[in-house]
Amino acid sequence: MDGGRRIAVSPRPCSGRRILASKKRGRPDAFVNSVKKLQRREICSKPHRAFSVTDAQERFRNIRLQEEYDTNDPKGHCSMVLPFLRKRSKIIEIVAAQDIVFALAQSGVCAAFSRETNRRICFLNVTADEVIRSLFYNKNNDSLITVSVYASDNFSSLKCRSTRIEYIRRGQPDAGFALFESESLKWPGFVEFDDVNGKVLTYSAQDSPGIMLLIFTKVGGHVPLKILSIEDGTVLKSFSHLLHRNKKVDFIEQFNEKLLVKQENENLQILDVRNSELTEVSKNEFMTPSAFIFLYENQLFLTFRNRTVAVWNFRGELVTSFEDHLLWHPDCNTNNIYITSDQDLIISYCKADSDDPLSEGNDNDITCEVLYRVPGMAGSINISNILTGKCLAKIRASNGFPVEKQCSCCDVECGCRSKVQSSSSRIRSTVAEALEDITALFYDEERNEIYTGNRYGLVHVWSN
Repeated sequence: MDGGRRIAVSPRPCSGRRILASKKRGRPDAFVNSVKKLQRREICSKPHRAFSVTDAQERFRNIRLQEEYDTNDPKGHCSMVLPFLRKRSKIIEIVAAQDIVFALAQSGVCAAFSRETNRRICFLNVTADEVIRSLFYNKNNDSLITVSVYASDNFSSLKCRSTRIEYIRRGQPDAGFALFESESLKWPGFVEFDDVNGKVLTYSAQDSPGIMLLIFTKVGGHVPLKILSIEDGTVLKSFSHLLHRNKKVDFIEQFNEKLLVKQENENLQILDVRNSELTEVSKNEFMTPSAFIFLYENQLFLTFRNRTVAVWNFRGELVTSFEDHLLWHPDCNTNNIYITSDQDLIISYCKADSDDPLSEGNDNDITCEVLYRVPGMAGSINISNILTGKCLAKIRASNGFPVEKQCSCCDVECGCRSKVQSSSSRIRSTVAEALEDITALFYDEERNEIYTGNRYGLVHVWSN
């Protein structure tokens, strides 16, 4: 399903956009695994918000570390909380809505922070045994949808809840209401949020699915496929696609009328399902990516492989390669990547320049009493133009120092050291530390702020 965000049931969250119910025993067919292993994020666009290269460079000029939030509470978000919810864990997802930043930790704890007060408002976990798996901001009614599993039913089924942002702002996360209560969201059920069409798809284990592309078990040298209407589930087309019998399927994906099929050590096939026109891209030019992102407005797609990003069109042509955008993680995690709504900019956590003197870690004191840091390498946050591949701006350890505030004596030209000492009092991390081990990234286009989370459960705000 194009634009999907599917979520699976498990005590520990994953970073995928589609949320699946977990299977307790046995394993799904290996073919299905190979098809589903690619992580997708489809992006829709908004008109009249494009920026020129100059505008983008100006927008990201002088971005600095401004605030630091901590998602961890050793006492837990409520009494009798599950032990693993008290543990500090990495941030896996960040969502911003108006003046609130939501940070989801791998443990399943989700915290809400106010950008107005820079304080934690509340935890979104309503009960002691709730493990939140993923977040979705519904702009249509200004609410946050949380997808959770619970210890009370052995983490076996998905539960969705919608909470108005105004209630969360008041510190009332329990004022929300349950969604899809009639659905049996156990294995192989799932919930999928369709960003593009503004719809939510649920697959109940007791009902028939209604996704756009159905991929059936491989039969001999072909795989049966069906394309369904996203509106009512009507079968629009049934067909089979020929495969090499003894070759593993790397992925099968659909983007509008285009079907992308890739088998191990074989050419990429791009099939137009309307007229059966087939385009092949040499396996030497297009190698299997670890993930890709569809760009709806531009009719392009991004591929991620071995830390590199490339842009392709559906004629099988390479459109863009990036000059300075070497991703930090070898296996792409799309939670560390943000595409602007106009699909003109990509913001990613990248490897820092080798000549940056602060990119090699440091021996500073531990920044928080409960953190026992091992000095590491600081990366950089790179902002690049998708169509040209040019790097427009970069936040790195040598240029992201916190903005200094006025000293207490109010004399602008006094040179008083208190000016530096009083700045960013809530920030315990150095800039280099804030750029280490980033595990989630989000760009708030309205506020022009970048939010990053790291493996220590800390959230950092970057703004100018």
